[in-house]
Amino acid sequence: MTSKRRYVVVGTGHRVHMYLDAMVGAHRDDAELVGMLEPNPGRLAVHLNRLAEAGLDVTTIVTGHPDDLERVIEQTRADRVIITSPDFTHAGLIVRSLDAGADVVVEKPLTIDPESTRRIAEAVDRTGRQVVVTHNYRYSPRNSALKELIKNGSIGTPLSVTFEWVLDTAHGADYFRRWHRDKANSGGLLIHKASHHFDLINWLLSDAPSQVYARGGVRFYGSDNADARGLPSRPDRGTHDGPHSPWELDLRQDARLKALYLDNESYDGYRRDQDVFGPGITTEDNLAVIVDYESGATLSYSLNAHSPWEGYRIYLNGTEGRAELEVIERAAVLTDAEGNLVLDPSAQPESSIRSDGQRLTLQRHWEAAQDIKIPEGEGGHGGGDALLLADVFVGPGEDWLERPSDWVDGVRSIAVGMAGNESLRTGLPIKVADLGLGVDLSR
Repeated sequence: MTSKRRYVVVGTGHRVHMYLDAMVGAHRDDAELVGMLEPNPGRLAVHLNRLAEAGLDVTTIVTGHPDDLERVIEQTRADRVIITSPDFTHAGLIVRSLDAGADVVVEKPLTIDPESTRRIAEAVDRTGRQVVVTHNYRYSPRNSALKELIKNGSIGTPLSVTFEWVLDTAHGADYFRRWHRDKANSGGLLIHKASHHFDLINWLLSDAPSQVYARGGVRFYGSDNADARGLPSRPDRGTHDGPHSPWELDLRQDARLKALYLDNESYDGYRRDQDVFGPGITTEDNLAVIVDYESGATLSYSLNAHSPWEGYRIYLNGTEGRAELEVIERAAVLTDAEGNLVLDPSAQPESSIRSDGQRLTLQRHWEAAQDIKIPEGEGGHGGGDALLLADVFVGPGEDWLERPSDWVDGVRSIAVGMAGNESLRTGLPIKVADLGLGVDLSR
């Protein structure tokens, strides 16, 4: 029987829940939480209290500020560090963890720019230690089913992909309330959000991106667009009291967000519910990207962050046919008579022609279209989260679908976004090789 791995967690915002729940739940016998580092002591206390309620002896957990990382790794003899802090902090924490003798599990994206990517590559080479980037979309049953069609040759050799992702005015708007709204913190949606999407295509094609051309901008959110559309002046917009419009997030109405953020603003002044039509937004909300792959395949990708519904469509064209995956995650964002958001799918009007659901279609040349059954498991992402967590905490086994990802996959996923950001800046197509990332991305 192998001994438990010892884990230190850095960053205790909303995203850390999945890992903490696993370590006190399904993977209690595989993982031991020995350290938690967080600059906001109030948020840290929220998670410690929750862990204590789950039966964990939290007095054994070493806590502190991320500045204490090396000391805590040494003190706890940690095997691994899980990083769920804001994107712009990832590279520094990864390098420090590796140099201190610990492997790393990091939430996507790996990092946000070429310079920090090179620093990670040098640290991996220097230490020989492991970095795992958690790309959970690979594990979703619908995406795994699409990968299986490609792997078994159902459409022949893939030649082109059309991929549209729309974020609705509940989820999409949220990126413009948080720290993500400033592109310097996240690399923009091309890196923070779309690294999921680009990894999905890299994995489906078993290929690496070679050139990227991107267009887009801040066209809907932000103060300039609010003024242009004549939105009324709201001095109280984005405050915690007074009336709330559907564009605003009332932290008082969500117990988890209230506990993590609203109740702990006094420690660091961080506002989780900033105004989506306020100043300071530099993250693009409309994006279009063309990606050339080493094999010769081409991706046409678009992302919209203010759609009235949420979901995605992937159309794959191959030498022997076509596969189509269409997913509606939320058919509509509705409001009640008082203007409050109603996100319950059961509240959708009967007259709606769009409903939540998913469909995978295969049509080979000279044949009728087939509806491909998508198996569903239990838990997040149709059971995909459980598979991902097993690979993280137990270790990946043989997987015909090649779902476990390593740090080079993490670089491939952000390489598209980094090249896209440079293309947005220059107006030119950008070769990924010219980014100087310090790692060979070829398949």
